Amino acid sequence: MNFSKVVLITGGAGFIGTHLVKHWINKYPNHLIINLDLLTYAGNLENLKEIETKVNYRFAKGDIRDSSFLGELFSTYAIDAVIHLAAESHVDRSITDPQSFLETNILGTFQLLNACKEAWKEDKKGKLFYHVSTDEVFGSLGETGYFTEETAYDPRSPYSASKAASDHLVRAYFHTYQLPVVLSNCSNNYGPYQFPEKLIPLVIRNIIDMKKLPVYGDGKNTRDWLWVGDHVSAIDLIFHEGEIGETYAIGGHNEWQNISLVQFLCDTLDKKLGRSEGTSAQLITYVTDRKGHDRRYAIDATKLKQKLGWEPKVQPEEGMAKTVEWYLDNKKWLDSVTSGSYQEYYNKQYNH
Repeated sequence: MNFSKVVLITGGAGFIGTHLVKHWINKYPNHLIINLDLLTYAGNLENLKEIETKVNYRFAKGDIRDSSFLGELFSTYAIDAVIHLAAESHVDRSITDPQSFLETNILGTFQLLNACKEAWKEDKKGKLFYHVSTDEVFGSLGETGYFTEETAYDPRSPYSASKAASDHLVRAYFHTYQLPVVLSNCSNNYGPYQFPEKLIPLVIRNIIDMKKLPVYGDGKNTRDWLWVGDHVSAIDLIFHEGEIGETYAIGGHNEWQNISLVQFLCDTLDKKLGRSEGTSAQLITYVTDRKGHDRRYAIDATKLKQKLGWEPKVQPEEGMAKTVEWYLDNKKWLDSVTSGSYQEYYNKQYNH
């Protein structure tokens, strides 16, 4: 079968990558999708079982830091575009192990950029390197104001510093080597398949199991939450219609203080689980604040709306309710990723 475009998605077995790969495979059957993932703790091929036999899907296990591996991959497939999602992304892990964040997020991005530069040096027409980044590169907001594409970088954690560095590298390759790039910086995502070290699935799992609900500091740190499917739709739009060299901020217009979000999940799950009102809230436990904990993030996505017509479609209450339902319906998935048994799936499926 001849494909009109070959798209490499890095980190396609992770949380956002899972949703993006499924979306792309089904919406663009004339595109060949190469899912490149190292399958570290957060990469889960079981998430993609329903599409793994599709004719326009290939999986490649490998490390974006490995230049030889990337060279072979680009030689095997005539890759037209890269959507770069692969990253170490958990702030707490970056505080205890910053080196792996620098290696993956900076060196890995560098090696990918080099692979594209080498593969596309004769003809850049129709080619694209799309770098997916975070709003955390902008630092912390006070009680008012919003991040925009023009906000100065001010990262506060090893994670956000590593993503900021990767953003700068991508722009450098655009200006120095004329590599065709676009970037987006997105607010916090939520939805199905999120690894349960992140706040929402962690709280849901702990409520189900009647375990303590750790809340940092006074619980008033504020985040702008975006339904993962809305992020995927934004990526799709920017990929196809975004202007080369431009950056787009993606936000949910959906700010929650951490404690308010935890309380909402407690109340929702008490009803779903048939518990008396206030049962889960008794599990809330305030813990020592995270080092360098940013107070507030919020995105002004006006540029994306005005230039490309994008707005989030899933309303906050609807999205949170759908998320709770999914985790309740997929308790086996939660148990599997928590125990690590999900990592056996690759060996069963691919190591014959």
